[in-house]
Parts: sequence; C-alpha cells; structure tokens
Amino acid sequence: MDKLDVKFVGVLVVDGTGTEPYLSDVGIAHDTIVDIGDLSVVEAAKTINGNGKVLCPGFIDVHTHDDNAILKSPDALPKISQGITTVIVGNCGISSAPSKIKDTPPDPLNLLGRKEDFVFPTFKSYINKINEMEPAVNVAALCGHISLRNNAMTDLYRTCTEEELDVMKQELERAMEEGAIGFSSGLAYGTSNHASTDEVVALAKIAAAHGGIYTTHLRNEFDKITEALTESFAICEKADLPILVSHLKCAGIENWGRSKEVLEVIENAECNSQVHMDCYPYVAGSSTLDLEQVDGKIKILITWSDAYPDIAPKYLDAIAKDWGMEQLEAAKKLQPAGAVYFNMQEQDMQNILSNEKTMVGSDGLPHDPHPHPRLYGTFPRVLGRYVREYQLLTLTDAIRKMTALPAAKFKFEKRGKVAKGYFADVVLFDPESIQDAATFDRPKQLAKGIEYVLVNGAISYCKDRSIAHRKGRYLKRKNN
Repeated sequence: MDKLDVKFVGVLVVDGTGTEPYLSDVGIAHDTIVDIGDLSVVEAAKTINGNGKVLCPGFIDVHTHDDNAILKSPDALPKISQGITTVIVGNCGISSAPSKIKDTPPDPLNLLGRKEDFVFPTFKSYINKINEMEPAVNVAALCGHISLRNNAMTDLYRTCTEEELDVMKQELERAMEEGAIGFSSGLAYGTSNHASTDEVVALAKIAAAHGGIYTTHLRNEFDKITEALTESFAICEKADLPILVSHLKCAGIENWGRSKEVLEVIENAECNSQVHMDCYPYVAGSSTLDLEQVDGKIKILITWSDAYPDIAPKYLDAIAKDWGMEQLEAAKKLQPAGAVYFNMQEQDMQNILSNEKTMVGSDGLPHDPHPHPRLYGTFPRVLGRYVREYQLLTLTDAIRKMTALPAAKFKFEKRGKVAKGYFADVVLFDPESIQDAATFDRPKQLAKGIEYVLVNGAISYCKDRSIAHRKGRYLKRKNN
C-alpha cells in the first residue's frame, strides 16, 4: 500500500449503519477511506492515536438555515466544532437561490439575511459560489417554496394564479436540473399559508421527476398537527416522492402529551415507507416573532428586533412589564423581530427523537445575534445527554440517525459510513466527555469532546479548536 495521508490507530469504529462498534485502524488517502484493519506497518504523513475513542462518519445536519451564513463565514465554526461535515440548506420553504428580492426580504426569508445577501438568481450561481469558497463543510441545498412564490408573485398572502404557478414550476425545474436536491415548504408561515395543497403537489411532482425529496415545515404544529400531517402524506402520495417532516414537535401547552398519537399517525400512513422526520434535542423552538404564539402562557425570549435593536436578548414578559402593557401589545411594537419559544414538553421531544425514523437537525439560525443554543450544541447534546446520561438512545443508533440514515434519504453517494471506498468525512470524539456547552443565556459556546473532524480527507477541525483546512464541496443527488 502507498503511504497514507492520515492514519487513525486504535479507534472504536462506529460505522454509521447501526452495527456493533469494533476496535481498528483506519487509513485515509486523498479524500477517501482506503483501508480499515491492522495498519501498523503502513506509513502515514499524519498518525492519530485514538486510544479507544470513537471514530464515526461525519454528522449530516439535515435541517439548517446556513444558506448565506456559510458564505459569510466559510469556516462554519458552529457546525464543524460539533462534528458536522455536511449541512443541508434551503429548509422551511426559504432558500437563497433562486432569489429575486425587490426590497426588504419578506418573513421568513429575513431569517437568511438582508436584501444584499440575496445575490443568486439561479441555483447554478449558488452552487458555483459554494465550490469557489470551499467552506469547511459540505453543502447540499433544497429549493424553497416561499422563495419561488416571492419570485413569481406580488402578493404572497393569497393563492397563486395558474400563470404564477407556471413561473414557479419553470424555476423549480431549472433548479432541479442545476443541482437542487429537492423542494421544501414552510406552510405555517403567512407567506405560504395561503398556498393550496394542489399548488404544493404541482411543485413536488417536479422534484419527484428529478429524483428529489420533499421536506416540509408543516402547516400546523399545534392543535391541528394530525391534519397537517395528513396533508403532507397526500402530497407525498400524489407526487410520489420521499418526504421529510421538519422539526417534528407537539407545540403549545394544550398540545403536550400528543407525541405518541402523532407518531402513530405517521406509522399508519399509507406512504409510511417514504416518510421520515427530523428533530432537535431541545424543548424550545426559534423563528421570527409570531404574534399568534404570544398567549401569555409560554416564555418567549426576544433575540432581535428591528424596531428596538438594543432590547435583545430579553424575555417578552419583562419587556412588556417595563413598558407597562400586555405582551401582545409589546410584541407588535417589536416587529419585525426574532424569538425563542419555550413551547414543548421534554417527554414529547424524547419520544420523537428516539423514533427509528427520526434524524437529527439543528434548525439553527446563524444570522440571529443571540441564537438558539441548538446552532452550536445539537449533535453533542444528543450524544452527551441522550446517549451517555439518559440512555434514551444507544451510541450506534444515535450515530446512525446522524450519518447513514440521512445520507441514504438524501441520496448522497459514498457518504454517511466508515467503509472502504467512502469519502473520508469522519469525526473522532470522546464518548465520555462529549457534551454541548451552549445555553440560552450563552448560546455561542463550542461543544466539548470533539477531537478531530475530517472533511473529504482533510483535517478540518482539531481539539485545540483550530480549523486547519477547508475542503467542503457542494453535494448533488446520487442520480445526478
């Protein structure tokens, strides 16, 4: 064998498939895992002694909003420091491409940045920029429904016309041809809530024709969640394509305790084999400030406000008290704004996270000045809290949810496993110390226990928190 670029010695290999871990050496040349076994007599430019620590595939963050952030900060420190080697952008119906922002980005496109951040009229231009920048992590992108509506319609708070739908279909067709991995919707948002199911089906059929996936922020995650799931299954069946239900949750106090019912609805769906979900390991969500969620029952942390930029981070009830008014009135004054909503129950989240069809997605908002801690802590939190401490998941199953399962769902070729011939996206971590450090008060804290992260064979993050190389690339679907 020729000299290796990197050799891991004495690591506990958790290969991503759910099979039992085993002690071994792992050899890497260029961007590929070339050998697994006893490599004691094989030379390497860099030898890393694992001392029995875990070597596993790099984590795939299936739900991000890093579309523009990955270009502004290509080191991707919040992600690669968690062991994430691939991010999927364009979720919740909002994507940087194709974009035609005429003025202020409408809600929730403003989660991705300001007008000057939307500079990609085609998907090809976005993909070219990713490959030119070579961020520290791989990137794959969905085409967002709200982005398509914004390009085709002058008023997003209504149903579209046939002519407008034709424009959307043509843009999605082009995006899929150029390398989009699928189509996403965010039907809960006002800017797409008026879209009919037929509108979504017509677009999903285009994604299906190209072998793509449909991901959806359900029309309702509160009291009408089962009806929203039924709609998503109808889209899945009529368009005949795989579906991923984004950040599945039972939101709102009145909805707590319904997770088993929700999971049974998914289990009993006729298209069950095509349905998966993603989940983040927290009982609070985050998005733009939604007045409908200001009910005085849940805690709401304001993370930014255009009208009062110096007020965040501060809880809405405290702001309302200072201003001598009701919370809803204060929320209206703060608009547009961002918020963290403490609207979930721990047991519901655990039931969803532990389901065999659930993957892990951070749903972090990198443009928030005071982000939800999931941006920095999601994957180590699963491994530290829910594997080691709570024993909700086994180590092998948790890693499968983060690696091989999403790689198969999104059709990433030779990713998601520690196996000969696979791309060398790998993470070495200490299972006894891995833990998230980010909190709601101090959200920008790097996780503990990550030793090395390699992306396409290059050492890209080290335990001294340095980023050595940036070798990320744009990932297309396997059938492209």
